[in-house]
Amino acid sequence: MILFNYETDFKLDNEEVTQQWISNCIASHGFSEGEINYIFCDDEYLLKLNIEFLEHDTLTDIISFDYTLGKLISGDIFISVERVKENAKKLSQTLDNELSRVLIHGILHYVGFKDKNETNKAQMRVEEDKCLALLES
Repeated sequence: MILFNYETDFKLDNEEVTQQWISNCIASHGFSEGEINYIFCDDEYLLKLNIEFLEHDTLTDIISFDYTLGKLISGDIFISVERVKENAKKLSQTLDNELSRVLIHGILHYVGFKDKNETNKAQMRVEEDKCLALLES
């Protein structure tokens, strides 16, 4: 079950389409969907989590807490809508495109992809693109 929670006045346009797309991406990687909570918030909210749980005093667009067991994907994914908007502007992307990339980025961490070095970042980007293609089809 994929749930969307809002700690800011942002709201996804079509939750059902987004849920189905995320489910399809999970299945395409050979995993099953457990309980996945997306929490949309602002920079201040996410910064507090980053400091408290990760000891990082920096702004970020996403923090994910992974509760996956075996092939059953579960977790809490916190997304700063402010940061996604800012990143979309910097990267000359639409908000929808950047938000979709961030939404699926957390899931890809759960299925085993990393992004700590340049090789892993490149592989993560390829997988993000594959999932984004599922959204467009």
